[in-house]
Amino acid sequence: MNTTRAFSADVLKLSAPKETERIATAIRKIVIKLRRRGVVVAMSGGIDSSVVAALSVRALGPGRVLGLFMPEDESAPDSLPLAQQLADGLGIQTVLENVTPILRGARCYERRDEAIRSLVPDYGPGHKCKLVLPNILESDGYNLFSLVVQSPSGVHTRYRLTADAYLGILAATNFKQRARKMLEYYHADRLQYAVAGTPNRLEVDQGFFVKLGDGAADLKPIAHLYKSQVYQLAEYLDIPEEIRQRPPTTDTYSLQQTQEEFYFSLPYAKLDLCLYGKNRDAPAAEVADAVGLTPAQVEAVYRDIESKRAATRYLHETALLVEDEIVAS
Repeated sequence: MNTTRAFSADVLKLSAPKETERIATAIRKIVIKLRRRGVVVAMSGGIDSSVVAALSVRALGPGRVLGLFMPEDESAPDSLPLAQQLADGLGIQTVLENVTPILRGARCYERRDEAIRSLVPDYGPGHKCKLVLPNILESDGYNLFSLVVQSPSGVHTRYRLTADAYLGILAATNFKQRARKMLEYYHADRLQYAVAGTPNRLEVDQGFFVKLGDGAADLKPIAHLYKSQVYQLAEYLDIPEEIRQRPPTTDTYSLQQTQEEFYFSLPYAKLDLCLYGKNRDAPAAEVADAVGLTPAQVEAVYRDIESKRAATRYLHETALLVEDEIVAS
């Protein structure tokens, strides 16, 4: 449908008090509906998990929220202290689960390094890596991942990824999200709690999650909110300034990186507005004025949104039943 009013930069502003109460009420209803006694929230020190934890406390009280810290050897050093700071402020019980032994047992790091060595034969101890995408606005064609490797001496080199190397690296690093989800459900099962997921609307829409990893949950309190709206709630909920000022990160690779660098290729504030415009069939020229881009650049963002939706559609699929296919035929 077409927009009914002029597109502006403030279209995503919301009433934080009203939205907080609306979400808190929904969380209470869902927990009762699921016949659970509380919720488990995996806390990373990032904005999304922090807001979900705070909303859960608003809904259920601190006594019925468990904060779960799950660092590993390659986690950012500030992730755990920031998560602990928030948990202390909320007054919730927490559990620390270092997932490194699980990942080593599954050969997560080893499998990833084997895939990298298909491109960089001398990759090994002392090296670090990350995957990056080019900026949407600077790319003339398909956005393809590159591998960035830091040598033990600190030299950065970028490599064009082959399909096999990319898939191998991705498959190995997905162990991290799936190992954490396994522990979330362990604690949820022992407490008869529900698992609260932390993805926002931008991540859900664009497939920025691991199937049966961080994409799995019993409830997703902020999945309807654009990233910039999550920040609005964070301010209202008095999330610590250090967390609100921290750039959104993946916390997945040994070289630290932002979500923009890894996947979204555009600052979240601009991408939110483009996604909002795309969802409402807003003309690119109309969105461009509000976002500070040219109409051609907005069209490029629109194409990238559709491309990511198509590429990640599989992640949204639930298990398909053979019986349904038999009936359909």
